[in-house]
Amino acid sequence: MTKIEQKLNTGTISMEIDNGDWKPEDLFAFAERKNPKRSFLFVSKILGKHIPVAPSIMRKSYKYLAEKINPINTDGVLFIGMAETAIGLAGGVFEEASKKFTNSMLITTTRHPVDSELIGEFKEEHSHATDHLIYKPINNTESNDFFSKYRTLILIDDESTTGKTFINLIDSLFNKGILSKTNINEIIAVTITDWSRNRLQKLNSTGINITNVSLMTGDWKWQASSSAILPQMPNVNTSSAGEADLSKTQDWGRLGVVKYNNKQWIDKFNAKKNERILVLGTGEFLYPAFKAAEKMEKQGANVVFSSTTRSPISTGLGIKSSLSFTDNYGLSIPNFCYNISHQYFDRIILCTETNPSFIDIELIKNLKTFSNSVEILYYE
Repeated sequence: MTKIEQKLNTGTISMEIDNGDWKPEDLFAFAERKNPKRSFLFVSKILGKHIPVAPSIMRKSYKYLAEKINPINTDGVLFIGMAETAIGLAGGVFEEASKKFTNSMLITTTRHPVDSELIGEFKEEHSHATDHLIYKPINNTESNDFFSKYRTLILIDDESTTGKTFINLIDSLFNKGILSKTNINEIIAVTITDWSRNRLQKLNSTGINITNVSLMTGDWKWQASSSAILPQMPNVNTSSAGEADLSKTQDWGRLGVVKYNNKQWIDKFNAKKNERILVLGTGEFLYPAFKAAEKMEKQGANVVFSSTTRSPISTGLGIKSSLSFTDNYGLSIPNFCYNISHQYFDRIILCTETNPSFIDIELIKNLKTFSNSVEILYYE
C-alpha cells in the first residue's frame, strides 16, 4: 500500500493506494476544482480530457480494463458511459470489451437533449453539472421491453470516489422499469481509479451483485481547512438545448452504438511523420475525435489528444495552463481547455459535432498563438 498526502488551498487530501496495474504518477495528478461542493480533483493523465495524452496510451488503458471485464453472461451486455468526462473512456472500453460479447450496446448519458424518448434522469450531486439524461437508442421503436434482452449492465466512469453517482444511475433505470432484476443478473462498475472501497455494493438496493473493475484501487480522506475561502463556481449546470443544432450523425453514444463505423470521418485525417499534432474533442464529442487522433499517431505523427470541457478547475499542481471561452453548443456557458497553452504544436485539429460557426472566435485566436495551423472539422 502506498500513502500520498497533498495539501490544497482548501484542505488536505490523503490517499491510501493499493497495488494497481499502473503507477499512481502515471494515472493521475491532483488539482483544485472551482466547486464548493467538492474542491479537490483527481486529474487523470490517461483520460484525454484535462491533460493531453498520446492515443496509444489511451488505447492501452482500454485494453487493460476490457481484459478485466468477465461477466457471467456474455450474451446481452449493456454498457452505459458517463457524461461528460468518461464518454471517450466508455467508447474505448466498449470497443475492446464488446469483441468478447454478443448483443452488446453502448449508451452514453448526456447533458444535451436529443431527438428521442427520454428514459432516465439522475443526479451527480458533487459535480459542476449535476444532471444526466439517458435517451432511448435510435432505430428502436419498441416499448421499454427492448432492454429486456440484456443480462449484464456495465457502468463506466473515469473514477469512483463514493459510488453515489453509479447508485443514482442504477436507481433511475430500475425504479422506472427500464431495467429489471428479472433480466439483469450482474452489474459491473468500470473506472480508471476506484476510491470507493466497496461503498458501491453497500449502497446498492437492487440485490444484484456489483463488482468493480479498475486500474487502481484505494481510499481517500479529505480534511477541509476551516480558514479556507471556498471557490466560486461559474454557472455551467445546464442540460437544456442550446442554439446550436447537434450533428444528425448520432452514431457514437447518446443514441446507442453497436459497432463504430465512421470510416468516412476517419479518412479526412492524415499526418506527416514526426508532425506535432493536438487533436481536441469538444464537450461530449470525444470518441470519433480520438479515433482520428489514433489514426494519425499510427501514421508516425507525434499526436496528443485532449478536449474542451465545462469543468472549472484552478491552475496549479496538475493544471499547468488554462484557456477560458464560450461553449460551442450555444448555451452561453464557460468552457475550458487545460494544459495545452504552455506547449507548441505544428497543427491543432478541433473536432466538433456543432456547426463550426459556433466555435468561439476567442478560442481560435488563442490556439493560433501556440500553433502554426488551427483546423476545425465538423462531424456532419
